[in-house]
Amino acid sequence: MPSARQKPDPRKLTAEEEELFRSFYVMRRGFDRALDAQLQRDHGVSISELEVLMALVRSPGRRLRVRDLVAMTGWEKSRVSHQVTRMAARGFVEREECDDDRRASYIKLTGDGRRIVVRALPEHTATIRRVLFDPLSAEQQEQFLEISQRMNDVIAREDGL
Repeated sequence: MPSARQKPDPRKLTAEEEELFRSFYVMRRGFDRALDAQLQRDHGVSISELEVLMALVRSPGRRLRVRDLVAMTGWEKSRVSHQVTRMAARGFVEREECDDDRRASYIKLTGDGRRIVVRALPEHTATIRRVLFDPLSAEQQEQFLEISQRMNDVIAREDGL
């Protein structure tokens, strides 16, 4: 009599799953390194610095409360604080008191910070296109978007635990 097919043990990966995980992990880390290396080489800024600068550029008045920057980046408050301190020392951002809440402060984009974004964005976008979009067909891009959205949904649910 044939045996019933058993569900895989959720605590172990199959050989195929291990291969997929390794490939995804190497791709994700390599993508981050490629973006960071291009920014460092061409503009002397890190991907983390550009992430903060982009959040500020897109914000009303080009400023954000620290808590909003924490929410937008997904970083710990201490990481945001250290990053902002380094960026303020370089003249990219400045701290501003919050009139509404004495315990809070704003992080504001400076002219130098805005100039970095304006100069860095074209090459950064070209790197994203070259590494992420060019290797994929239009159909593969649609599939990748769907996969990414599904994974982001799972991650959001996990974060809510």
